[in-house]
Amino acid sequence: MLWTRPLVMLRLLALLLSSELVRTGFFVSALPVAGPGLGLNTAVIGVMVGVHYLADALAKGPMGLVTERWGLGRVLALGSGLGLLVVLGTRLLPSPLWGVVGCALWGVTYAALWPGVMSASQMLARPGRTARALSVSSLSVAPAILGGVLGVGPLMQARPGAAWGLLLGAQGAALLLALGLLRLHFSSQHFSNQHSSGTASPPAGMWQGWTRVAVLLPAAFAQTLAPGLLVTLFYPLLSRLGLGLGDLLGPGLLALAAFGACLWTAGRLADRAHPRRALTPGLLGLALTFGVAALPGLEARLWLLAPLLGLGYGAFVAGWNGLVGRVLPQEHRAAAWGTVMAVEALGYAAGPVLGGVAWASFGPAGVFTLGAAVFLLAEAYYLWPGRAVTRSAAEPE
Repeated sequence: MLWTRPLVMLRLLALLLSSELVRTGFFVSALPVAGPGLGLNTAVIGVMVGVHYLADALAKGPMGLVTERWGLGRVLALGSGLGLLVVLGTRLLPSPLWGVVGCALWGVTYAALWPGVMSASQMLARPGRTARALSVSSLSVAPAILGGVLGVGPLMQARPGAAWGLLLGAQGAALLLALGLLRLHFSSQHFSNQHSSGTASPPAGMWQGWTRVAVLLPAAFAQTLAPGLLVTLFYPLLSRLGLGLGDLLGPGLLALAAFGACLWTAGRLADRAHPRRALTPGLLGLALTFGVAALPGLEARLWLLAPLLGLGYGAFVAGWNGLVGRVLPQEHRAAAWGTVMAVEALGYAAGPVLGGVAWASFGPAGVFTLGAAVFLLAEAYYLWPGRAVTRSAAEPE
C-alpha cells in the first residue's frame, strides 16, 4: 500500500471520483443536452460553465489556506453540499441568475478538493513512495471523467430521468463521504515525520518556500499548455486524417499499456533517485511524440506514436509529481498545491486559443510543432533554472 492511512486516502479518492463524475457529467453533458429544455439558453449555459471553472482555477490557492485553518473535511462537506444544491436546483427550479451564482460558488468551494486530496496523499504517503502515491492519486479520476463525458451524455439523451438520478445519487454519495471526513484536519505536524524519508523539503522560512513554488510556475503553465493545444481540435484532426474513433482503439490500448508500465518504473526511479531523472526523459519523449506527429502521414504512424506517447507521459507524470512533492513548502502544503494547480489550469485554458490560431495558420503540423517546442522549452527550463529548485530540496544527484 502506498499510504500510511489507506482507508482515509481511499475515502478521499472515492470522494474525488464521485465529485468529478458529477461535475463533468453536469457541465459537459447534462447542461448542453437538457439545458435548453429547462429554459437555459446556450449563452446562459456557457456562462454557468465558464464561471464555475474560472472560480475553481482562481480559488485553488486561497482555498488551500482555508482548508489548513478551517479543516479539509469541513470545506469538502461544504463544497459537496453546494454541488448537490446546484444539480438539484437546476433540475427542479432552473434559473439563469441563481444558476450562474450557484455554479460560481460551487467552483470556489470545489477548488479545495484537488489540492486537498493531493496534499493528503503526500502527507500520508509511505516513506520512499511519494511520487507513486501522487501519480496514482492524480490519475485515479480518469474513469470518472470519462464516465461523465461518455456516459452521462448518451444517457441524458435516451433516459433523462435516469441521467438526473445518476448525477444526484453520485453527488449525494459524495456528500456522505465528505460528512464522514468532517473532522479531517491536517496541520504542519503531519509533515514532521517526512524529513527522514527524503521526500519532503527541509524546514525553511515562508519566503524561501514560496520562492521555490514560484520557480515551478512557468513550467507548470507550459506543460499543460502543450496538451491543451489539442482540446478543441481532436475531432477536426480525425476528420482531416480520415480516421474514426475505432481506428484509435488499438493504438490507444498500446499507449495505455506503455503508460502503466512506465509510470510505476519511473515512479520508483523518482522516489529512490531524483524526480528529474524521470521528468527530463518524459519531456523529451513527449517532445519527440509531437515532433513525429507534425510530419506528413500521421495516420500511418499511429502504432509508432502510441508507445512513445505512453512512455513519455508515464515518465513525465511520475517525475512531475515527485518534483512538486519535494519542493512545496511544508508549512502551507495545500495552499502551495492549489497555487501550482491553478497555474496548470490557466495553461490548459490558454492551449485551445493558441492551438486554434496554429491550426488556422499552419494546419495540424503547426499545432504539433508548437506542442513540441513547448515541451522542449519546459525541458530546457528544468535542465537549467529548474536545477536550482531541485537542489534547494537538498537531495542527492
